Amino acid sequence: MSVISTSNAVVAEPRRKNVWHLLNKLGPFIGLVFVFLLFAILRPQTFLTIDNMQIMLLQTAVVGIAALGMTVIIIAGGIDLSVGSQIALSTVVIADLVHRGAPALLAGAGGIAAAVLCGLLIGLLITLLKLPPFIVTLGTLGALRGFAKWYAGESEIFADETILNKLLHTLGDNEKWMIFPLGVWVMFVLTIFVAAVLRYTRFGRHVFAIGSNEQTARLCGIRVDRAKVMIYLFGALFAGIAGLMQFSYLNGLGDPTTANGYELNIIAAVVIGGASLNGGQGGVLGSLIGALIMTVVGNGCTKVGLSNSVQEIVTGGIIVLAVTLDQLRQRKAV
Repeated sequence: MSVISTSNAVVAEPRRKNVWHLLNKLGPFIGLVFVFLLFAILRPQTFLTIDNMQIMLLQTAVVGIAALGMTVIIIAGGIDLSVGSQIALSTVVIADLVHRGAPALLAGAGGIAAAVLCGLLIGLLITLLKLPPFIVTLGTLGALRGFAKWYAGESEIFADETILNKLLHTLGDNEKWMIFPLGVWVMFVLTIFVAAVLRYTRFGRHVFAIGSNEQTARLCGIRVDRAKVMIYLFGALFAGIAGLMQFSYLNGLGDPTTANGYELNIIAAVVIGGASLNGGQGGVLGSLIGALIMTVVGNGCTKVGLSNSVQEIVTGGIIVLAVTLDQLRQRKAV
């Protein structure tokens, strides 16, 4: 009798693990469906409209693209709290270059390059001074925001209209053939690109190895410090692209105060999507779904008529819930 009970327990244990693994994979998608249906039921007249769907996709593009870079950083066991400041600095640099007469593409590249330089600085501070990523990026969060304000002369920079303004704008009647705005297509393409990098390249394998166990990665011959600099450069590259999208979303405005608090939404999107704050685990599809969840929640709260203070409480609660789920995943994995 005891033998039968033991064998049943042995069979049941793998089944429970398989169910947990399936829920872990489908959890972000189930969460997205739940919040979407919730607001669709509460406000069908205003939430379930084509224009509102477009607006949510436009809002997701900025957070979603930045979350792609953050996914790589978090998988490697790092964090970047300054991503919102990098986005703001990018919009200011782009607007200033356009205002000075630079070609649109050159201005866009300049804004992205500014963010990449920020990533280089962060990577070097972490590796050369052996400082924790949390402390370094907490410091650069304020420093880069202050630099963006100084660069913009403590004001916004209004740029002339260029092709960059069309990256994130609602589609007109003669543009419906595009299905999604150009910036949303860019987000989809970049998602496929980052997924391929993580899955098929040496750099991607190094990212997971460092996040899983940094000391083991060193013993395996991985040049961890150089890889960390590359990881923060990679993350800043996507923050710069997100800054380009934010510049377009603001209709050609360089605003040093924009994207304030975006770092919380971006990190929450990555964790909701299944990445672990302990490193070694995560994926870009989950991060993209997490970004959609954050956008749907914010948009839905607005449609329901909740004040900004209540929305901030809801967002904070989602972040706490995401971290709690991450801890539960880690306990189940042990």
